[in-house]
Amino acid sequence: MSSSLTAVVVDAIEDLKGSEIVVIDVVGRSSVTDTIVIASGSSSRQIAAIAERVVERLQEVGTTGPIRVEGEKETGWILVDGGDIIAHLMLPDTRDYYNLEKLWQDVAPGQPLPPQLRGKSDGA
Repeated sequence: MSSSLTAVVVDAIEDLKGSEIVVIDVVGRSSVTDTIVIASGSSSRQIAAIAERVVERLQEVGTTGPIRVEGEKETGWILVDGGDIIAHLMLPDTRDYYNLEKLWQDVAPGQPLPPQLRGKSDGA
């Protein structure tokens, strides 16, 4: 896990008052990324602003590939993919419903991903 990228993302989230920030090291558990950051925002506008700030900060420090943003603020969930780090920015209700922390907690390092976490590159 790149602690400098993690610090950049967490600082960007904190700058705009994101809350309930959780950092999950997924090295050995994901072929897609090394670190997942999950945070809540109190409104769709706030999570959109946080996503923009995360993208700006990642661009400033540079990443291993292009930065991608998925989701719209109206969905209550925006994902910022910075390659080695992915940030999930969610409204509290959306976060409670999907419970990503629980999903990743159930995956031990070196073990195959459960079906709900498998992507096409993981053999799904």
